[in-house]
Amino acid sequence: MTETAKRLNELVSSGLDYFNQTSESDLEYKTAPEKWSKKEVLGHLIDSGINNLQRFTEIGSGEIPFKIRKYKQDELVIASDYQHGEISELLQLWQALNRRIERIMEKQTDSTLHDKIELPDGQISDLRFLMIDYVDHLEYHLKQVVTSI
Repeated sequence: MTETAKRLNELVSSGLDYFNQTSESDLEYKTAPEKWSKKEVLGHLIDSGINNLQRFTEIGSGEIPFKIRKYKQDELVIASDYQHGEISELLQLWQALNRRIERIMEKQTDSTLHDKIELPDGQISDLRFLMIDYVDHLEYHLKQVVTSI
């Protein structure tokens, strides 16, 4: 899991560079009213970090397989009003969440990485899959933001 944690660190660093160098107007621009702005995509990544941090720390301490609960991503982005949030505050939160997730990834063992989870569609997988999927999801959205939504 060390390589996944390293990849997460690199993605967050490049994401921070991008967001810090992009104008507020570009971060808030929406191609359509129902589409997320770049700032709202960052908010979605914050929500993803919050939800996955909780998952990563709860797996293995409860019912097996651990049931992954879906969350309402569009509703959370609206409720948190990321569009009008202070970019420096959002970036600090995003960075802190991912640094904590990185530390959790680094401390996993072969045994804990095999802890079973049940995905929302009923499929059974493990913590290793969930952690890799988290980083893949983050990378997908960062590419989306950098190449202009």
